[in-house]
Amino acid sequence: MTTGPPASRVRVLSVAGTDPTGGAGVQADLKSFAAHGAYGMAVVTALVAQNTHGVRDVHVPDVAFLRAQLDAVGDDVRVDAVKIGMLATRAVALEVGYWLARTRPPVVVLDPVMVATSGDRLLDADAEDAVRDLVGAAHLVTPNLPELGVLLREPTARTWSAALDQARRLARTRDVVVLLKGGHLGGAASPDAVVDATTVVELDAPRVATTATHGTGCSLSAAVAALRPRRPDWVTTVREAKQWLTGAIAAGEALRVGSGRGPVDHLHHAPTLGARPFGDEAWDVVAGLRAACDDLPFVRALADGTLRRAAFEAYVHQDALYLAAYSRVLARASELAPTGEAQAFWARGASTCLDVEAALHRDRLAHGRYAGVPASAVTTAYTEHLLAVGATGTYAEVTAAVLPCYRLYADIGARILARAGDLADHPYGDWVATYGDPAFAASAAQAGALADAAAREVGAATRARMLAAYVRSCEHEVAFFDQVDLVADVSPGRRREAVPARV
Repeated sequence: MTTGPPASRVRVLSVAGTDPTGGAGVQADLKSFAAHGAYGMAVVTALVAQNTHGVRDVHVPDVAFLRAQLDAVGDDVRVDAVKIGMLATRAVALEVGYWLARTRPPVVVLDPVMVATSGDRLLDADAEDAVRDLVGAAHLVTPNLPELGVLLREPTARTWSAALDQARRLARTRDVVVLLKGGHLGGAASPDAVVDATTVVELDAPRVATTATHGTGCSLSAAVAALRPRRPDWVTTVREAKQWLTGAIAAGEALRVGSGRGPVDHLHHAPTLGARPFGDEAWDVVAGLRAACDDLPFVRALADGTLRRAAFEAYVHQDALYLAAYSRVLARASELAPTGEAQAFWARGASTCLDVEAALHRDRLAHGRYAGVPASAVTTAYTEHLLAVGATGTYAEVTAAVLPCYRLYADIGARILARAGDLADHPYGDWVATYGDPAFAASAAQAGALADAAAREVGAATRARMLAAYVRSCEHEVAFFDQVDLVADVSPGRRREAVPARV
């Protein structure tokens, strides 16, 4: 067996049967271990042909092979905790008991699996005595009400009070802590209790209305085994595991695994695990919009300097009106931000928008020709979209909605700057220098990083709303650049609202 300093992760062994659909048995145990940061291992006691509708067949390998598996682990790996599940036969239960007596793992959690959620029996009748004997080798046993009755050779308790009395007697007579699971009682609550020889701590939770209950017992006992080596006591451990399981049950149906009683979502607390960074995904989704933006006559003429000055000034005026609203949404992002760093970034962005608005009027619109010219329909549509997200959206959605303005401008500015070279003779060199500046690119990158961070903390539904807000903002950006005939005639008495080519 290995020696040395403590491992970076708890090493937990599952001794249980299989489930080819992944919802119960060693497959569920390994997911539960990983969900709690533990390194999982598994010794198979029985091969079970089952799915979300029930058990079809069970094959129990010779116990000599079980012994070989157990010894292969025990001879090589320091095991911090063991979770014992389905044992199937008396011979299997006895063999596991012999191994526990030889190796004496520091934490042993026994889930006395006798009947599957589907109602199928998973333990031979002549094996019950052997499982009762294993209770004495465990530190925690996790029976439901029918299993508790079998362990005590008594009828199943019909009330929670009667079940607690049974759990006290089992804890006292076998010197074991009992995690009593009261899900079979029905009702709005799903009571559990941690019971030892002298105390009872009840842990209530709301009952989740769902069909995703396959493997709940396996998953809970595995989570407890993974947590206990780094938690101070059984009550703390069970409370944390139970809270996790409640969320896993609630999220289970969204997995869409099977057409019967489906599994729980063991990784519900890591909703974006395996997902790409939000900004990268969103940028690829709007590839067509980005290409359309590059092809716009306004953008091409802005890049090569052939854009009519009147059109550019009309655009600048609309941009100033836009920035006034945009700054308000950035300020809203600052209000909602979860960290001081994020709050400061968005607040600086809001202030910068107002500074840029003032500078645009001072440097490009000092002649006053656009005073009183209202926002175009395109500008209004964009600002109303942003303000609506700011008013009702989550922090994550707000960051997604404001991000395109950063990223598209930084992208276009950098590429125009690279082609333009010397800006001294470029009629719109001030604009190109502003948005092609590496400092603006850095701000855009930071805004993207904050949106990515926000996306990692939300579920699939909110992430979908983030993407929808991002795409809609990109659509508005393209329409904003595509405004034509902007205030073509602004002479006194002839001033009119900008007319977009298309929205």
